[in-house]
Amino acid sequence: MTLPNDPTIVIRDAVQRIEPALVEARRDIHAHPELAFEEIRTAGVVTRELSRLGIAHRCGIGKTGVVGLIEGGRPGPVLAIRADMDALPIEETSGLPFASTKPGLMHACGHDIHTTTLLGVAAVLKDLAPQLAGTVKLVFQPAEECLGGMRAMIDDGLMEDPKIDFALAFHNHPEMPVGTFGYVHGACLAASDRFDIVVRGKSGHAAYPHTTVDPLVAAAMLVAQLQTVVSREVRPMHPAVVTVGAIQGGTTYNIIPDSCLIKGTVRTLHEEARATAEAAIKRLAAGMDAGMRVDCEVNYHLGVPALRNDERVLRPVVTAVRHQFGDAIGEFEPSLGGEDFALMAELVPAFQLRVGSSQPARNDRLHNSAYQPDERCIGFGVQALSRAALELLA
Repeated sequence: MTLPNDPTIVIRDAVQRIEPALVEARRDIHAHPELAFEEIRTAGVVTRELSRLGIAHRCGIGKTGVVGLIEGGRPGPVLAIRADMDALPIEETSGLPFASTKPGLMHACGHDIHTTTLLGVAAVLKDLAPQLAGTVKLVFQPAEECLGGMRAMIDDGLMEDPKIDFALAFHNHPEMPVGTFGYVHGACLAASDRFDIVVRGKSGHAAYPHTTVDPLVAAAMLVAQLQTVVSREVRPMHPAVVTVGAIQGGTTYNIIPDSCLIKGTVRTLHEEARATAEAAIKRLAAGMDAGMRVDCEVNYHLGVPALRNDERVLRPVVTAVRHQFGDAIGEFEPSLGGEDFALMAELVPAFQLRVGSSQPARNDRLHNSAYQPDERCIGFGVQALSRAALELLA
């Protein structure tokens, strides 16, 4: 393709030609969701499309990941663009004609949108390759929802051969109108950690509690105390969340059980708050031992770090989106959601772009059983990311 004076028109027209096929591919992927590290069919769709486009690629990176490579017409840096592929264990209630055909599984986070968007970027950039000074590495990642896919891909050599110099990711946002984009300076997504606390007591008859050590009462008190971690220990200007998502214990009305399990998550944007929360949770659990005569075993699992946007990538991408769409991009607040793209961002300068996906007259949210993103966000995302790559590798 010969690039005219206005790349806006070239990219827009190219996307318009392929958009119907991308929507069709998205609906196919949506109807066949796959969980973390099980994305065999989805990876097959990706490899089929990359082969059709004549794009060199490798499969099985991070178990079910796929990596494509587009070499530019001139030497230069390597830009990675990443999309995630996995679905969620949610029963779909959307009623769409292309709804999930797998009971209990659904693309409720829009990773089907992300996968087809990156396929669209691959098609556009393949034609624009002679204009690129560098290489584009297309990263189709498995297992983002369990925060394990990026680590698996990195362990399999993702960052090398060729060595990645900087990285770009994106995510659809149903709280933003379709056709709009967003960015956050600095930390945009939280570190995501989790904890399991086993509270052990002594079982017995409910009518004789004095002969037992009740782990349920101790667990209830501990859950209440955990709410003070954020309100009384974390610096007020450092956003943090400590949420208990599950309490499991007991079997029936008249038995005090031997143990109870507490499961929770910790989300923070600052390392200081992350360390404070971990230490406080362990200390409060230890305090139950003497106060309530129970034994608390804490298993604290450090997950992914906070995702920090690097200005060296953020600024040129925001400028590129403005060149393509004008004032359709704006600054937003950070989110306490987690994202394992943060592991790549620890290694190279990186940025995650927010892509509006809200349908008019709807109020959708991610991870909802009836989630219905506006499919036009695919084409808009392809335009934004293709223009970003074109200008980053100008």
